[in-house]
Amino acid sequence: MTSPAPATAPGGAPPPRPLLVPCARLGRDAPWRWLRRGWQDVRRAPGLSAVFGLVIVLISAGVAALAWSLGRFALLAMLLSGFVFVAPLLGVGLYGISRALAAGRRPRLADSLRLARRTVGQAAVFALAQMVILLVWSRAGMMVGAFFPVQEGELSDLVEFLAIGSAAGSVFAALTFAVAAFSLPMIADREVDMITACISSVHAVLRNKAVAALWALLLAILTAVGFASAFLGLALIMPWLAYATWHAYRETLDASDWPEQPL
Repeated sequence: MTSPAPATAPGGAPPPRPLLVPCARLGRDAPWRWLRRGWQDVRRAPGLSAVFGLVIVLISAGVAALAWSLGRFALLAMLLSGFVFVAPLLGVGLYGISRALAAGRRPRLADSLRLARRTVGQAAVFALAQMVILLVWSRAGMMVGAFFPVQEGELSDLVEFLAIGSAAGSVFAALTFAVAAFSLPMIADREVDMITACISSVHAVLRNKAVAALWALLLAILTAVGFASAFLGLALIMPWLAYATWHAYRETLDASDWPEQPL
């Protein structure tokens, strides 16, 4: 008979943690359940949701206004420097609200800000990784334009350019989504390093490809609705999606081997 595994490693040290956070197999209805639970969190914390939503709208409008006045290149620069670095911290703050609600506590703005401050280092690593992907994505787009130029009046050139450009873009979009899908809510919940969180997120997406594709599509559609409403819809949609993403993480990954972030 095999003896049970010891609770600690030799010498009294804690047992080594797995390289990947274990993930579950998801049913195809999971994304709709996450949206429903996220909406319940919006209704349970309307004031804090409105605060974060207003900040997101102001940042979005500010980036758009500056990009419009400074030109197209400035648009790329502002998106990279603004959204890529600020969005993770806003996301962590919103995840903190869902985390407090799940624990039966009343969410407070101070707690969300404290959580964002504790995880600022990990969020910066995430932001830098996203920036690298975006820069490589931009360079790939320039290379497609250089190697597959479109001659005026040549429909075949246009079709070839769009096909190759869309294929290359879809690869980078899928990579960006896979890295971000579950990693940020994980660092808001557990004391886990960002590398482990990102690799575990990619693994969970690959293990649940159909569900992840539906989830990515829903996120894209709802975000597009927010932008199409002159950013005003983002005040409601972004907190809703952040809460839904928290529930997606909790249902998909079991990070119980890692210590919890302090409440």
